[in-house]
Amino acid sequence: MREMHYFVLSGTKWLIELLIKLYLRVIKRKISGQSFLMLTKEGKMNYLMKTSSLAVVVILACAFCSFKQPGSEIPVNPATDPFSNGGSERNMIVVISDLHLGANLAYAEINRNCSILVKLLQQVSAARNVKELVIAGDLLDEWFVPATINTYDGKDQHDFVQRIAATNQDVFDAFNRIIREGKIAVTYVPGNHDLSITAENVAGILPGINQARDNMQGLGTYSPAGNPRIAIEHGHRYNFFCAPDPISNQDIAPGTIMPPGYFFTRIAALHVMQHNPAPGEAVAVVTPNPAGGVSQNMLYAYWSLWKWAIKLMSIENKLDEKIIVTNVGGFTGACAVNDLLPFQLTTGGDLDVKLYKGIQDTWDQRQTINKVAVKIPVMSAIVNAASDTAIDNQAKVQYFMNPNSNTRIVVFGHTHVAKMTSSANCKGQKSIYVNSGTWIDNNNSSPGISCTFVVITPPKTGTHAETRVKLYNFNNSVMTEMAQDSLRY
Repeated sequence: MREMHYFVLSGTKWLIELLIKLYLRVIKRKISGQSFLMLTKEGKMNYLMKTSSLAVVVILACAFCSFKQPGSEIPVNPATDPFSNGGSERNMIVVISDLHLGANLAYAEINRNCSILVKLLQQVSAARNVKELVIAGDLLDEWFVPATINTYDGKDQHDFVQRIAATNQDVFDAFNRIIREGKIAVTYVPGNHDLSITAENVAGILPGINQARDNMQGLGTYSPAGNPRIAIEHGHRYNFFCAPDPISNQDIAPGTIMPPGYFFTRIAALHVMQHNPAPGEAVAVVTPNPAGGVSQNMLYAYWSLWKWAIKLMSIENKLDEKIIVTNVGGFTGACAVNDLLPFQLTTGGDLDVKLYKGIQDTWDQRQTINKVAVKIPVMSAIVNAASDTAIDNQAKVQYFMNPNSNTRIVVFGHTHVAKMTSSANCKGQKSIYVNSGTWIDNNNSSPGISCTFVVITPPKTGTHAETRVKLYNFNNSVMTEMAQDSLRY
């Protein structure tokens, strides 16, 4: 509709210019070589009627042009345009996440939806009420690469990121257009799939973008300017499998922060590439160690989670094959699935593991490094690592029920399940949690729902109105409101 307004405006301006030229020609015109004073009475009347009619047309056309002109006092209808607040102030915040842009469309999780994403970004760019665009993690995908493929293709992360930009040129052109125009601030918050990608490499493909990063690589939380009660982060900080792990594997891969979820995702990508094959081998049986204490119980729970994951994402290979090509995040060479699975030499005996040795004992330390405000018990973290509702619940735990937090609106991504809920915080105040969902082509976490985004509309300057939060779906380029809520600070 906005594009139609511009088309009408352009055509109207052309018509006005033509009418004015004709009007001036008529004013100066000599009829049969005679001046106006030499015309008969009847001729003078006809002349005046023609010129006055043209004048009326010009005046009406000018009025029409002024009425339709973008930026006038006539607002776009906020009931039908998600990026309109019904006025002229820029105060709206748009949040998207989990784009998962890849370097190779043969296995990238987003391909078909890229054109829809470009359309959305074009609408955001044209919107006169949008103040900020926030990308809440997993913009780039360094994880979803089939296990047998060399992620960097023998080169480095810089080259890999450049390849992502080249592969998705239309998307990055749209982002960069918004950044260059300078009317809308664009902010990137890291996710787990782009956890190790450096600020320099992000800036290399999105020059001028704001990056909301913690001191710990791979994490960040963003509160939009003037809105300290809004917190936007990816959500992987609270996930045992996906939070940065700067403790494990330092003897094997010095400086690594890659958590076990990285290796699971490489296996999952291979599963997809192999078209959901029958498993090449079953996971070796492990039994609890009754005499092992808490640590062994937790390692058994960790094994149980891996057993479920390998059954879910079966691969045709044997589990001892060195098929996972790394050369990413400090790792070199290749490893086997069995390197990730806890094992025991005798039934009921001690459990051990090669990669992530002792991970069950370092979760508290890991949370401290990752600045988790309210510590999550390790057994709960392991058992719920695959639960999207467990991540959603951390909005309450870390923010709403935390007496040290004044945050009232929280936006996560990560789970790929777009949703909105409200609850009372520890002070009895209404609080809103919303998950921004994902843009991947095939969303198995929430079948049929993708291309989702959040719009937050704070009160206009000088008012104490409610802050509105809306969740939208843009599947097949059709805008659908999924949920809405509001609160007053």
